[in-house]
Amino acid sequence: MKVRKERILAIEYMRGISMLGVVGIHVGSQYLVNNPTPNLQMLAVYEIITRFAVPIFFFISAFGLFYNLDLQEKFSYKSFMQRRFKTVLIPYLVWSAFYIAHYTLTHHTLILLHPLNLVGILFFGMACYQLYFMILLIWFYALMPLWIFMVRRMNLYWFIVLFIVQMAFDYYSSFILNPYGIQNEFIKAIFMYRLNYWVVHYVFIFVLGGYIAVHYDRFKLFMQEKLNAIRLFGLISLVGMVGYYYYCIYINDCSPEAAINTAHQLSPAGLVYTLGATIFLFAEFQYGILSRLGTKVFSLLGRHSYFVYLAHPVAITYLALFMAKFNIVMTAVHSMIFYLAVVVFTLIAAIIIRKFSEAKYPLINQLTIGVYKKK
Repeated sequence: MKVRKERILAIEYMRGISMLGVVGIHVGSQYLVNNPTPNLQMLAVYEIITRFAVPIFFFISAFGLFYNLDLQEKFSYKSFMQRRFKTVLIPYLVWSAFYIAHYTLTHHTLILLHPLNLVGILFFGMACYQLYFMILLIWFYALMPLWIFMVRRMNLYWFIVLFIVQMAFDYYSSFILNPYGIQNEFIKAIFMYRLNYWVVHYVFIFVLGGYIAVHYDRFKLFMQEKLNAIRLFGLISLVGMVGYYYYCIYINDCSPEAAINTAHQLSPAGLVYTLGATIFLFAEFQYGILSRLGTKVFSLLGRHSYFVYLAHPVAITYLALFMAKFNIVMTAVHSMIFYLAVVVFTLIAAIIIRKFSEAKYPLINQLTIGVYKKK
């Protein structure tokens, strides 16, 4: 009989805080677009400090997959993909259909419904700006045998090599590769939308999540013994990330938008920050101050993070329309209220819909967040 493993609350809390980070990035975009002179410090909070959010979601996903996987047993690719089909692909298609219908109706255009457009939208995850994450996740699932192969053979030496290769590739993809001169539209699209489906951009953090899950007992001891060193590394990585942002603005004379598009999670500083923030949050939620403060809140956020992640653009859209209708300027203070409103509205919707589905119509949870009743 298979022994049930302990539930790791730190992972759930990390999922919640990562969701808050993703919402922060998208609210920051609204703040930047609707304020010609944004507060640079507020922008750093929304768009720079939050850059750990998407990579940590990949770390958490890999951790969950490998934590419940016995590497000594034969891996059943078919049954694995069937489960992922229900938990990710179906919700992806449902939410894509929702956003396509929404934008078709609100923009009074049928162009989104053209068969070729639909294929491109679904393949690249472009029905809404947050859905690309699910496309990347599906590709990670499809390549699961490769990740198993790598996790089985990883050690400190190969992680260092992988990190260096990751940094080199991400730098080339982000700052050197230029597909705009490609004449063939199909080939051009393959490269233009590479961030939406090239999993190679996040291989390091995904494999790290899988490796830590397999060696979780050893990692727990590492976190406990090296907590202060982990905190220091997390702080240094944060200072480096924010410092790079200000370097872009004050030394390279970049606009705020250009600085954000330079100091992102795939930049060298961003990769170091991703690693620092991931290990810091894990250790802090496991053994630090965060393990004792606000755990109920982070647990609630973690439980409903999937729905909030998928639905929050709806709240952003209509709250922005509300502000425009009443000529409310997106000041720094208003942006904070806006951010809080987006999180609260989508969280309340997530709780209500989930409870309603559990009580009356389980199909709703199955279609929207891939949650099925336990047999």
